[in-house]
Amino acid sequence: MAQRYSLHPETPQTRTIALIREQLQAGAVMLYPTDTVYAIGCDLNSKSAIQRVRQIKQLSNEKPLTFLCPSLSNIARYAQVSDSAYRFMRHLIPGPYTFLLPATKLVPKLVQSPKRKTTGIRVPDHPICQALLEAIGSPIISTSAHIFDDPEAVALKPGTRLSPADLFDRLDKLVDLIVDDGQEPGNQVSTIVDLQGSEPIIVRQGLGWEALEMSYR
Repeated sequence: MAQRYSLHPETPQTRTIALIREQLQAGAVMLYPTDTVYAIGCDLNSKSAIQRVRQIKQLSNEKPLTFLCPSLSNIARYAQVSDSAYRFMRHLIPGPYTFLLPATKLVPKLVQSPKRKTTGIRVPDHPICQALLEAIGSPIISTSAHIFDDPEAVALKPGTRLSPADLFDRLDKLVDLIVDDGQEPGNQVSTIVDLQGSEPIIVRQGLGWEALEMSYR
């Protein structure tokens, strides 16, 4: 059974954040709120935790994992950011956008796409995510909390909204800790933008897509 932590959605308690940090740095896997959907995540530096996240989501090693960074300047440590990519991202960060970029050597191979050497990075507009990132001092894995091996699972499918209790019950035995901000889980995933070429390519339309479309017509 997962340990549960309650955090204020706007001003997360520093002491509780410190307790969560200790567990993540020890290799724990968590269920936590983001500015899009609830996510399953762990410390980017924990190989065993990353492997568990893949097992929970039934993701092969060919599938890259997205992770959260606190700022645009921090992204540059983990990805090769061209001038055009920088100009594109700076108008959208923080926000519900995942950017596909060439990975640097700081990104574990378990996280990136083995063939293309790419990774997905987000800068979340969410106080709890930002507090955790600051406390841990490293990126946090972020993959939507949908469990594919449960035929009855409807968590976070587009148009579906589960109560926190339902979502927590579905994942209680799969993760080590659950972060509860007292809010209803979101049901829209992030918009994915491929920034590896000369022009941005929209890979997936998600939250914030309309605003992105209007800005770049």
